[in-house]
Amino acid sequence: MPSISLAAIWPIVLLSLSNIFMTFAWYGHLKYKGASLVLVILVSWGIAFFEYCLAVPANRMGSYIYSPAQLKTMQEVITLVVFAGFSVFWFGQSLSWNHVVGFAFIALGASFIFRA
Repeated sequence: MPSISLAAIWPIVLLSLSNIFMTFAWYGHLKYKGASLVLVILVSWGIAFFEYCLAVPANRMGSYIYSPAQLKTMQEVITLVVFAGFSVFWFGQSLSWNHVVGFAFIALGASFIFRA
């Protein structure tokens, strides 16, 4: 069984954490529709700063192991997983079979980026 190096794992961990911040920056405010738009934008920018502090190093470190296309593909799949969890836990929405099937097709498509 091939071992996975920490250098290969760290970009995935950092991209996952950055996506949690970005999801809150982009969608977290939807729970507070009464807040002013200016306040929402400023708070979102503040949250996005931390996303960048994680995403930029993740991509820099990851570029030594992964191609830019692979990094972007990882980021998109991670975004879907994070958003699915966010929808369930933050908004209380349930995922239905069509969400699961759609995400599975996207993940299947993404797997082709990693084929040699």
